[in-house]
Amino acid sequence: MNDTDALILRYFDAFNRGDRAGMLACLADDVVHDVNQGGRRNGKALFAEFMTQMDCCYREELRDIVVMGTKGGGRASAEFIVHGQYVANDEGLPPAKGQTYVLPAGTFFEVRGGLISRVTTHYNLKNWIDQVVG
Repeated sequence: MNDTDALILRYFDAFNRGDRAGMLACLADDVVHDVNQGGRRNGKALFAEFMTQMDCCYREELRDIVVMGTKGGGRASAEFIVHGQYVANDEGLPPAKGQTYVLPAGTFFEVRGGLISRVTTHYNLKNWIDQVVG
């Protein structure tokens, strides 16, 4: 396993443990965060703000994580399955009633100086909505 793979796995391990400080420790100060079907956020402070919002609305665990990286370690991606529960209303989405969901997703990363400098996550929002409405 190379350093980039280990960094990405450390980031996801922190996510699954609810260790937001551990996640932030994996990020560059000027991290770029592209939100699925949303805007771009720049910097750790906005990333932390996003995670606080997510923690209010969702309980998630990522399973079956597979990390794939470039030879030089500057870029990586990860595919995983999100096992979650929708616990509080999130703006613009259906009402939360504790619905559970299982959703394939993926994240693209850029790494610079041993830290994650870009996080771009993608999943099928319609699939998620169908699961929580259905």
